[in-house]
Amino acid sequence: MKSFINIYLIDYAVNSLLRYKAKNIFIAVIFSFLIFLLSSVFFITTSIKHELNTTVESLPQIIVQNVKAGRVYDIDISSVDNILSINGVDDAQPRVWGYYYFEQLGVNFSLVGIDEYEIQYKKSLQNIAQMYNIYNKHSMIVGSGVLKAIKKAYYKNYFNFIREDGTIKKMIISGIFESETNLESNDMIVMSKDNFRDIFHMPSSKATDIVVKVSNSDEIDTIAAKIKLMYPNFNIITNESLKVSYQKMFNYKGGIFLALFIVSLFTFFIIIYDKVSGVSSEEKREIGILKAIGWRVKDVMAEKFYESFILSFISYTLGVGLALFFVYILQAPLLRDVFIGYSELKPAFELPFVFDFETLSIVFLISVPVYVGATIIPSWRVATLEADEVIR
Repeated sequence: MKSFINIYLIDYAVNSLLRYKAKNIFIAVIFSFLIFLLSSVFFITTSIKHELNTTVESLPQIIVQNVKAGRVYDIDISSVDNILSINGVDDAQPRVWGYYYFEQLGVNFSLVGIDEYEIQYKKSLQNIAQMYNIYNKHSMIVGSGVLKAIKKAYYKNYFNFIREDGTIKKMIISGIFESETNLESNDMIVMSKDNFRDIFHMPSSKATDIVVKVSNSDEIDTIAAKIKLMYPNFNIITNESLKVSYQKMFNYKGGIFLALFIVSLFTFFIIIYDKVSGVSSEEKREIGILKAIGWRVKDVMAEKFYESFILSFISYTLGVGLALFFVYILQAPLLRDVFIGYSELKPAFELPFVFDFETLSIVFLISVPVYVGATIIPSWRVATLEADEVIR
């Protein structure tokens, strides 16, 4: 059985690339850069989407907020009993959390208060409640991004919170908060509810909001409507509405990516147009000589296929490899900020490696086959002519 791969044609194709190395190196550099740019943006969006989806899935099914005059206020804990009386509600818990502004670095930390004996609405908080003793007056667990940030302000084992009255509350760092997503653990501080209330002067009868767990997930919208009917001024946020909000935010950021994508494709197809528009006189002469010494049209086509495939595949591999290094090793400096913004805490956020075969396939299909086709078509036109006509 005759082998499909002709080693001699491949050897000739490699030598042909080397003969026109200046032109081919230029094409490879531009080609690799465009693939690098497209792949980098694809990798960043895939990683952030993965983080957002994982984070949203871990959020409560229903969040109830007290809204007055368009602003969110603390909610009465007494509302929990009325919500629990609704058929289909499995559990309702008052939640205390908020943002602490650290003026020295100009960043916001997310503070979350938990109780020792309550069932946590999130698995990561349940693990903290079981693993650490944070229920004394001077203990807290911090996220990795928080620890890196406060070390810049020369805090190592503790942090001083400034209360509303100007007094200081010293809190000891008892551990590092780990989560399935960097978005969640990056800027979070977990402490007891008593410590949280002490820092923000929040009375024990109040909470930030109420999280509701529903027995049947198909009834989430129905129960949310019943809570709204019971408390018309409350803002009811469902897990599904959060997904929609995140998606809208991501689509807005994605508009910049779309513009970048179009510019990259436009540049790429300029190269393709140059290839399709014709073969250089030197290449025509070479094809004519090959036909004169006995090469068939299919031999010329096979050689041009090997030549274009080698160049485009090397460019593709180089571009994707550089994109993987840039995104997952260097963490995509500058380009990442287009999607997630910038603050002191953002550098600590690491893009998780997500192998997306679909992304790699899309980049491959819009680059390698297109370039191969753009090389073979004009070569075929020349190869079908008589040898003496081509040489003349």
